[in-house]
Amino acid sequence: MKIEGSIFAGVAAFFAVIAGLYWFSSYEDAGSVLLVTTIGLGAIPGAWLIWISRRHPPRLEDRDDATIAEGAGRIGSFPESSVWPLAFAGGASLGALGLVFGIWLALPGLLVMVISMIGAVQEGRRGQEPGYPSGEPDSP
Repeated sequence: MKIEGSIFAGVAAFFAVIAGLYWFSSYEDAGSVLLVTTIGLGAIPGAWLIWISRRHPPRLEDRDDATIAEGAGRIGSFPESSVWPLAFAGGASLGALGLVFGIWLALPGLLVMVISMIGAVQEGRRGQEPGYPSGEPDSP
């Protein structure tokens, strides 16, 4: 994760240089503020990834002595097809339309978004592995 963090930090440094050049060449406020906030798009995830890489052992991808056999097997538990992302998108659409037409449309959209987030989290916590409908893996 240290490499990915360094890449994001490099993105932040690039936009810091561009923001400085833009400000001193144009003295335009809106573009300069947008470029300064863009620095956060690289600095925040970059700092988090570098911080996490110091607290955890290196991943197999980061080790030079790792073998393919060490990375074999299941990676995690992911829910299969789900209706919750569609429900969340519908709630987000209602919420966005509520910004145009009024709060009477935004509140049901917010309610649908909250319910769909709860449903997605509960579905993901069941722990079913892909290909194993009962949640129990086959014995080797």
